[in-house]
Amino acid sequence: MFYTIDILGTIAFAISGVLVAIDKKMDLFGILIIAFVTAVGGGTLRDILIGETPVSWMKDITFTYVIIASTVLAILLRSKINYLRTSLFLFDTIGIGLYTLIGIEKGLNAGLHPIICIALGTITASFGGVIRDILCNEIPVVFRKEIYATACILGGVTYFLLIKLPIKSNLVFIIAGIVVIVTRLLAVKFKIALPTIYSHNKN
Repeated sequence: MFYTIDILGTIAFAISGVLVAIDKKMDLFGILIIAFVTAVGGGTLRDILIGETPVSWMKDITFTYVIIASTVLAILLRSKINYLRTSLFLFDTIGIGLYTLIGIEKGLNAGLHPIICIALGTITASFGGVIRDILCNEIPVVFRKEIYATACILGGVTYFLLIKLPIKSNLVFIIAGIVVIVTRLLAVKFKIALPTIYSHNKN
């Protein structure tokens, strides 16, 4: 199940990267690069932080194939995808839900404290999008008012609360992932956001 989640997260983030790159009118190479960094950026940083090198996508060529296939599919079906105004948001949200769990699992396997595991889950989920947005000349979503990293943290906390209960691990993964996705969906729907700090200096 862990491997399946990783593949699904890769597909979701790759497609979200493709949609942003198309919106920025990039060429085919640009679209592929944005798809790639969106899909593996967070995981690459996570693996480097825990000293797991070569990083996961370099050890398994399947991830490269999945990203290329997702990119081609998203380009071919872009007209259908574009009919869904919320498609980028949905793919991005599904991606962060899946990748949060992957980061947590990696942290647990490395024997790290639950708080650090949640931080790794948030990094895994967020930093591919951060790199994508920076390359596309946008302020990263995670640094804006939207509930993004906070959703990952809530999902992580849910995971560690649930594993103390007599619940099957697969079900714990599903529930924690749903918490991330639903938190972000509700936050956007009802315009719930963290407070923004403004400077009092008007000069």
